[in-house]
Amino acid sequence: MKNTSFLLLVFATLVSFAFVMPKATVIKQINVVIDAGHGGSDTGVSIDGTTEKKITEQLITKIQAFNKNKNIVIHFTRSTDKFIPLDDRTTFINTIKPDLVLSLHVNSSSNTNKSGIEFYVSKESKSYEKSNLIAESFQSKFANSNYKVAEIKNANFYILKKSEVPAIIMELGYLTNKDDKKNLENSMEQNQIAKKIIECFEELN
Repeated sequence: MKNTSFLLLVFATLVSFAFVMPKATVIKQINVVIDAGHGGSDTGVSIDGTTEKKITEQLITKIQAFNKNKNIVIHFTRSTDKFIPLDDRTTFINTIKPDLVLSLHVNSSSNTNKSGIEFYVSKESKSYEKSNLIAESFQSKFANSNYKVAEIKNANFYILKKSEVPAIIMELGYLTNKDDKKNLENSMEQNQIAKKIIECFEELN
């Protein structure tokens, strides 16, 4: 009888733990494709020897180096100074089917006073609503870090409308603006932008 009572007590204790033990949190792996704009013979914006393609290359290298989160897997449409046609980029993207496509670019304007970070999404995209929500998250993250950030804009750029997953274009600043150019050329400033982008990726979970 004592053995039976003991076994019942053990069983009751195990059952009670089953109800109070918290469930383990399942952390989703996040896949991101970063598209470094231009490359090879296509330099993009070029001002006084500073090129758009070089800045985007430098930034993806830093993002890769600073990403210590094993749950964020980053793929690149290009990782070297090579020209990749837009249709090849979107084929790569749609084969992987990531949680997000982030296409990095640098802006220019005839108005040298124009400056700041800009985000673009496409209403022609199948994932427009999700893209816009993610762009809003990026916008908020950078604006709260004292970056000058414009309102989110709609544009039918090829990468945006042909990607079958959420996609945003991030214009990192204006090379035609002396302050933006100085920041975009500065390694420490690039480090901060790269780290901030990774923080944005972490919020996709």
